[in-house]
This record gives sequence, C-alpha cells and structure tokens, in this order.
Amino acid sequence: MKYLIILVLGVALGIYVDRYQLRWPELTRPVSSEHGAAVRDGLDDKLHQWRLTPDDIRQDLARTGQVVRNQASNVGEKMSDARIVAVVKSKYILDRDLSAVEIHVSAHDGRVALEGTVDTPDLVGRAVALALDTGGVSGVDSKLVIPKT
Repeated sequence: MKYLIILVLGVALGIYVDRYQLRWPELTRPVSSEHGAAVRDGLDDKLHQWRLTPDDIRQDLARTGQVVRNQASNVGEKMSDARIVAVVKSKYILDRDLSAVEIHVSAHDGRVALEGTVDTPDLVGRAVALALDTGGVSGVDSKLVIPKT
C-alpha cells in the first residue's frame, strides 16, 4: 500500500511539473537538432563525469554486482526520503526507455537504492544518472540487473 501511495504521489508530481512548471511556448515550438544535440551532450557529459558509460557499468557489475555512485552534498538541500522517491519515480515514468514498474526505488537519509531489471547497461547508467540528478540525493546504490539473453 505504501508503494502505491508513493507511485500515485510520483505521478501527481509529474503531472504538476508537466502542467505548471514547464514553459509551454518552448515545448510547442519545433526543437532544433542543435538543441536536441545540446541536451544529449549534457547528459553524455554527466554520464562520463559520473562514470556511468556502458563500459563502466559492465566493469562495476562484473567486479561487485552493483553500481554505487556518490554526489557531494549541497548545503540546505535536504529533502524527505518519500519526496526523493516520488521525484525519482516520476523521472522514470517520464522516461520512455525506463520502466518505473520494474525499478524499485527506496531512500534513506538522501541515499537512493535501486533494485530491479533493465535491458542494457545504458539504461543502468541512465537510471543512476536520473537519480543522482535529483535534489537532496547524496548517493545512489544500484542493484539493477541486466537479464541474460
């Protein structure tokens, strides 16, 4: 029941952000390929900075079976664990390639734990990056599994 409430809060938060926080004129005009490339480059920079490339993910999974990343904490950026879980889940809901149903998110004192399955090492990196890029998160412990085919 607790997880259902958290999921509903995450969806409500996503709808709120989508409806009231996004700048609609920018969303309705056609996105140029330059803007799309800049967004991809920004995510790629974060993936390299946090060592979340597919090769890094494979090495971590082979060595320890999990992916752990930490982030320097910012002063005054404390959020409740329930709110962190709701924000991370809403990010997964809005991402086309990640399944919010197949990734279990929990948080304790700003540290996020991810468990579940994803299809590729790229998606492990994306899931960890989205969680790390959430305010109030001090670190991410990922035990996401890639099914063997």
